[in-house]
Amino acid sequence: MFSLIQRCCFHTPFKLQKLNSPRLLLYGKNKTTCSSLSPCLQREVCLLSRPPSLNPASVYATKLQAVHTSPPFFKKKTPKESDTKDSGVLQQSMKSLKDSPKPALYLSLAGLIPFVSVPLSMAVQGTYYPELAFAQITYGAVTVSFLGGMRWGFALPENSPAKPDWLNLANSTVSPLLAWQALLFKDTTHGAIMLVMALGIALHYDLSLLPTYPRWFKVLRVVGTVVMVLSLLATAALKTISEEQLSNSRYKWQNTK
Repeated sequence: MFSLIQRCCFHTPFKLQKLNSPRLLLYGKNKTTCSSLSPCLQREVCLLSRPPSLNPASVYATKLQAVHTSPPFFKKKTPKESDTKDSGVLQQSMKSLKDSPKPALYLSLAGLIPFVSVPLSMAVQGTYYPELAFAQITYGAVTVSFLGGMRWGFALPENSPAKPDWLNLANSTVSPLLAWQALLFKDTTHGAIMLVMALGIALHYDLSLLPTYPRWFKVLRVVGTVVMVLSLLATAALKTISEEQLSNSRYKWQNTK
């Protein structure tokens, strides 16, 4: 190959010949033009520059592998971004809760005291009181009925964005019906479960079907619902624990006889 380049470039005497056309063409001894030699030279140089063990497919595969191979520190950015987003949502929720009107905030928090005080007093004394559990169920039924009727008061004014149609008015009666059903159960555990379902349905209605509620009210509803549900479940758990302890004590007393 080098002999070809040396013969073509050095041992061939070139001479300049003027033609009628404005171009200047270089002719060799055998009248071979440079335009015919240049593709040959370019092809030979490309063959020399390309490694013999790599074909176009392997080169393309190597490039793809280099592109898709990412360092490990790029993959660690995803959980950090999600953590910042979650913390941002929590901060906005707490800020909107602080921006709520003081009467609504204080009255809502005070309304949670009967829910929290029942399981707390039972846990402190270490005794389950059926009367307190039934009082909690009754207060929960009243609260659920209030949350259902609140939607009537929101939909009835003329300037309200919620219309007094079948959807808004009929769905508001679901919560009082479930609360009434909770009072009919003889077992307070079944009543507590029914109230938990009623609270979840009422929260779904307030967050999804009526998006025109202010943000502070939605956050307040979520916090209040979580506290009420946990209080009812804590009372049901204390009842189950007390019944197991009573049955174990009876079994031991019978075995001692």
